[in-house]
Amino acid sequence: MQYWVPKALTLGVLLGLTGCSVFPNDAHNSKNYRVNEGINVPDGLEQPYQDPQYKMTVAVYDNNSDSDAKLYRPPQQVLTLAQGSWAESKDKIAKVYFDKNDGIEDLSAFIWDSLDGVLVNHNTGVVKDARQQGTIETDWYSLIRKDEGWLWEDIVEVSRQRFAFTVEQKEHQRTASLSAKLLDYQSDEQPLTDTLKQQLEVRALNEVIAEFDYRYRLLAVELRKQQGLLSLQGGFDQDGNAAMLTLVEKSAVMDRLSNFLERVNFTVIRLDRELDQVKIRYEAPDQSVWDSIWGEEATVLPVADGDYIVKVSTTDDGQTALTWLDSEEQVLDAQTMELLLQSLLEVLRSRGLQI
Repeated sequence: MQYWVPKALTLGVLLGLTGCSVFPNDAHNSKNYRVNEGINVPDGLEQPYQDPQYKMTVAVYDNNSDSDAKLYRPPQQVLTLAQGSWAESKDKIAKVYFDKNDGIEDLSAFIWDSLDGVLVNHNTGVVKDARQQGTIETDWYSLIRKDEGWLWEDIVEVSRQRFAFTVEQKEHQRTASLSAKLLDYQSDEQPLTDTLKQQLEVRALNEVIAEFDYRYRLLAVELRKQQGLLSLQGGFDQDGNAAMLTLVEKSAVMDRLSNFLERVNFTVIRLDRELDQVKIRYEAPDQSVWDSIWGEEATVLPVADGDYIVKVSTTDDGQTALTWLDSEEQVLDAQTMELLLQSLLEVLRSRGLQI
């Protein structure tokens, strides 16, 4: 038996009966006002009864009116685009919070640098620099501009503003906040209202968030490049065979190595954790003229196509050794290992990869 059927019908009836309380009666608002003429009854027929209590004047709201009612705009939203950024919904001011991401040594300094980058983009500077106390005041710059003429020949400044930015850092120094406050405003076209003030403050804040995001993305790429550059080096395993050495623990190397090799045209055939071996197959990538034109040429490694085995072991000094064997399980000679290592390091640097 379908027990949900009567329940659904009951719910529908309840919703219908409570519709008047759920949806507010805003019919008399000038924006919603629309009352048409009554029914024209032919001669000889009675006019339908209409209760005088509900009779409304025939009228239609003028949607083309230039009244102030059309000028309402929603509040500007803080756009937490940067990694580790967030906002409090209860904040009544333009404010954003940043968490200290990996690679950032001084969070407040990173925020100030992002703000300085925004001011440079606007060709303006700082009037009062008290960042040691957590605040600065900017010179004049424009957030609102409009284009006139063809293309971008004429850019008209609608208004210009000055802001105060404040950075507050928690005692644990893992979180900091940035807030913006409008200090001065000048415009011959647009008067300042409370809504416009809020929009300008949040827009100024969003520019800093975007700059923070851009700078951290560049930092993350550099960190990956440095980590990739340092993650592999030439050496020998505990048996004296030429190998690649890394400081990454042996238990973590297996998965990370296989993921890395798949991105440089190796195919992982088997991951043997009992023997600490990764069996792989290499196929050199096809090169095309278009790849060279667009600068997307894949790196060709100095090894022949075929199957290989990478043995993962630990050296006496605690490093992890990667020893390469060919399809006949013969250890690759030192010269081949050196060329292979240099090629892999080049891939790590160019792509920002790491093991």
